[in-house]
Amino acid sequence: MTVEERFERLVDELVGIEGVSPPSPGRGFGSSALKYRGKIFAMLVRGHLVVKLSKARVAELVAAGEGRHFDANKGTPMKEWFTLDEPADLSWSALAREALEHAGEGR
Repeated sequence: MTVEERFERLVDELVGIEGVSPPSPGRGFGSSALKYRGKIFAMLVRGHLVVKLSKARVAELVAAGEGRHFDANKGTPMKEWFTLDEPADLSWSALAREALEHAGEGR
């Protein structure tokens, strides 16, 4: 299964949750993103799952060797965004649900 197919499965799993919207057509930043009430919490970027979590949780995942800070090609890693390395031991579903929960905390 390709990463695009994996992401499609993730989208199908989460769009039934109230407040979650699927990726929108287009090519700009966030066009391949799952959003909770308009805020991006998970997206597919350059073939990798990227999620928004707390700074502490991202640091923990990076220290555990599960991935790295997301860099939007600006040369500066983003402290609250995590890029999951492939192959990964972490479940895409669990990680995306954690990011969704984190997005809901900002209500």
